[in-house]
Amino acid sequence: QVQLVESGGGLVQPGGSLRLSCAASGNFFSYYQMAWYRQAPGKDRELVGRITTTSSIIYADSVKGRFTISRDNAKNRVYLQMNSLKPEDTAVYYCNGNRGGVSYWGQGTQVTVSS
Repeated sequence: QVQLVESGGGLVQPGGSLRLSCAASGNFFSYYQMAWYRQAPGKDRELVGRITTTSSIIYADSVKGRFTISRDNAKNRVYLQMNSLKPEDTAVYYCNGNRGGVSYWGQGTQVTVSS
């Protein structure tokens, strides 16, 4: 089992940047596929980006070229670097870990993009 804690959210102006961090407790972090999801008010939760155990990466079309997901297995962390932020990026961002079909979620961190 793994516990996930996100940090790094906040209020940023359009065009700004934020870096989200997800700290994982427990063992075998490197065996987990990690992902970031987001959920805006009144909308379904959606995948933002995913990084596999071999660091293969996919992104949602809406964030390609602006967001970068990465992982540091030595520190049990996964990151989401968000650049050129837009108001439509406003959402609660969730860290997700998956291993063998079992999925774990963090509590979420709020990102608000507004002038």
